[in-house]
Amino acid sequence: MKSHIQRTLFLLFFLSGFCSLLYQVVWMRLAFASFGVITPVMSVVISVFMLGLAIGSWAGGRWIKYLTSRSRVSAAYFYGAAEALIGLGALNVGTLFGFGQSLLLNVGEADSNAYLISSGIIIGLSLLPWCVCMGTTFPFMMAFVKEQDTEQTASFSFLYLANVIGAMCGTLVSALILIELLGIRQTLVTAGVINFVIAAIAVRLGMQQVSPKRAEAEAPTQPATFDASDAEGVRLAPVILFLTGFVSMSLEVIWTRNFTPVLGTTIYSFAELLFIYLFATWIGSQVYRRHLKTQTVLRTDTLVGLLAVFAFVPVLLNDARLRLGIIGIFVSVFLFCRVLGYLTPKLIDSYAKGNPEIAGRAYAYNVIGCILGPLFASYVFLPTLGVKSSMVLHALPFAILYSWLARTTSGSPVHKTTVIAASAVALMLSIFVAQTYEERVEAFSGNVEIRRDHTATIVSTGEGMNKRLLVNGIGITLLTPITKMMAHFPLALLDHKPESALVICFGMGTTFRSLASWGIDTTAIELVPSVKEAFPFYFSDAAEIVKSPNVRVIVDDGRRFLKRTTRQFDVITLDPPPPIEAAASSLLYSEEFYALVKSHLKEDGLLQQWFPSSDPQTLSAVAGSLMESFPHVRAFTSIENWGTHFIASKSPIPDVNTADMVSRLPEKARHDLVEWNPKDSPEGLFGRMLSAELDMHKRLHADPSIAITDDRPYNEYYFVRRTWSWLKRTH
Repeated sequence: MKSHIQRTLFLLFFLSGFCSLLYQVVWMRLAFASFGVITPVMSVVISVFMLGLAIGSWAGGRWIKYLTSRSRVSAAYFYGAAEALIGLGALNVGTLFGFGQSLLLNVGEADSNAYLISSGIIIGLSLLPWCVCMGTTFPFMMAFVKEQDTEQTASFSFLYLANVIGAMCGTLVSALILIELLGIRQTLVTAGVINFVIAAIAVRLGMQQVSPKRAEAEAPTQPATFDASDAEGVRLAPVILFLTGFVSMSLEVIWTRNFTPVLGTTIYSFAELLFIYLFATWIGSQVYRRHLKTQTVLRTDTLVGLLAVFAFVPVLLNDARLRLGIIGIFVSVFLFCRVLGYLTPKLIDSYAKGNPEIAGRAYAYNVIGCILGPLFASYVFLPTLGVKSSMVLHALPFAILYSWLARTTSGSPVHKTTVIAASAVALMLSIFVAQTYEERVEAFSGNVEIRRDHTATIVSTGEGMNKRLLVNGIGITLLTPITKMMAHFPLALLDHKPESALVICFGMGTTFRSLASWGIDTTAIELVPSVKEAFPFYFSDAAEIVKSPNVRVIVDDGRRFLKRTTRQFDVITLDPPPPIEAAASSLLYSEEFYALVKSHLKEDGLLQQWFPSSDPQTLSAVAGSLMESFPHVRAFTSIENWGTHFIASKSPIPDVNTADMVSRLPEKARHDLVEWNPKDSPEGLFGRMLSAELDMHKRLHADPSIAITDDRPYNEYYFVRRTWSWLKRTH
């Protein structure tokens, strides 16, 4: 091919990869807002994304020759049409999700089979057509390359390299810049425009193209023969591609849970892990392309042997005792994914020899593995085995495969023995020596319970008032009177006897238990099933409380519950999990969420919103969203002098004194309020709260231009403003 066409194709697939990762990030966010922040939604989005790529890759490779010969136009036109359809789909996914959400409100709770199946179907129908179009891009463009150069046999790896670099940049730019500056909708529009630009350039290429009929006549009728020394590896390419797809995507889910104690739970944590994954893939692909030019390509058995060793590295380097932090994570992911980045394009090049149909089918094998991997990781491996055993299990297929390939290929016996020995040693060290954070906590805590489900790993640990709740290694809450005040304070502010209350985010269950002490109808919403099951660990009377006919704990997403219930409450109280920057946390701080809350409060009902941080900008954004949503908002510093209790209502909030509040406490609630410090009194506790009221306008809402919305998740995306603030301070 001419060099300017090569550069153009590289640019097109760079931009295409950039958009594809941006779409995945934004579509995931839209799916969470519509169907709930639950693992099944994430798994379905990823699986549908991959399913579309598999179908498109297979169908595109199978039909492109027929389409070009029948229409007598270049394959570049069909590539352009696919990109244009992707751009159109990008602008419609949000609308489709919104329509699907309205259809599912009466289906059931978020963990019910009916809801999981129905939401999966809706997400699939909304995303699949555009993802299929994405899948066609590789075989369509490979067909165009064949029109330009009938002898080209390594076009897949060339396009794959450009696509991976674009995906890596798309991950960083969308997470660090675009969503913060433009918002989610405008970011989606930007990607759609890029797709239309790609389509226009592709049409221009097609207009300059040689006759497809002539190119077809010049094409060789038989594919080139495989390298005899790697014949067995190439013959097993479909199996290996499926296996690497399955293991890599399954491990991505497992790594996310395993690395959370180090990376945290922010958007940038997930972007960081994905960046390392894609960066390593890029380097591996780049090395393969270099070896291709020098004809020094590594054999399949050598690469599989490296995988058999490197798959154990994440277990060994992330031993909780080593405390290597991000360095251990980077090395772990980089070594494994660098080999995958080399092996995947190498196998498809060797197996397809540039034939779009064969390449499309081979890539589909890989993507089908990518579809199944996250599902098995979420619902089989993690709940039953935990992170360490799951990672060890995923390394074993490569060791077995290498043993098979080593028997059927020539090579140094010393090399084969070294690989097998290294893999065996790594296996033993992983099983008997390495410790995960779960095992570390278990070893050093006298009282600990570990629960695992498809959503998270829950660790309950400690004795007495030192009990703690950890979700995926992150401390979520502890026993503190602040969580009791989240229930008692808003209930005691009401100038009438309350009848019902709702708590969103169950945690240890302290707020739920305090609400129940008023003898009112009490509902709690919790996203993670195992958190609900851990309630008895923290309170000896948990079983008695949940047996009461007027209390219930529902496993669901808080927003989705409000959308599907018709009930109204005297008090709705919530405490989103820390940190305030946690991924998807803005869905419980946004104006759209507060509009939902307002519709489920009685006319004089109260919302209690706990905000744990003192970050002035984010605090101002939360205050702004509340003031935009409710006509009456008050705020109070907590009794432990950190964090803020926001109280919001549709009606004027009663201006009561301490005596009034104490007089409204039922006897059981009075005992609950001072349970952890009998020396305190209800009068003293309420008095400290009332005396610590904050000025919403002067002290909290310093910048009226900022707020949190679904489109502008201000608290989650902060890289640009904090970087800018740091630069101004240092210069």
